[in-house]
Amino acid sequence: MSVVVDDELWSAVGDPIRRRMLDLLLSGGGGTATTLSEHLPVTRQAVAKHLGVLGRVGLVHDTPSGRERRYEVDEAQLARAVAQLSSVGAAWDARLHRIKRIAEAVQRGKEANQEDGGTNSRKS
Repeated sequence: MSVVVDDELWSAVGDPIRRRMLDLLLSGGGGTATTLSEHLPVTRQAVAKHLGVLGRVGLVHDTPSGRERRYEVDEAQLARAVAQLSSVGAAWDARLHRIKRIAEAVQRGKEANQEDGGTNSRKS
């Protein structure tokens, strides 16, 4: 199973401040750099830079709102990100399941070897 991952998208959402910003924008129906900075442990300028990163990958879009810009989450792009994450999660679940089966087979082999007194192992 091959999963195509948008590295820029995941780099953008890899930052906890940006994830929190997305949560705030979703719960508040949008916001400005100023309103977001009131809820975050970073300056308004830092918020603006984070919004720029989210905008470059298409997770937010902005419109003029007086002297500021109002940002909203692009729900289609967010849905694409969620689909990617689900796909990556499913791929890793399958890999981990295969690793578990291999580990269990190795363990069964060791137990069988111990039960037969180790006659299958080399003797020195």
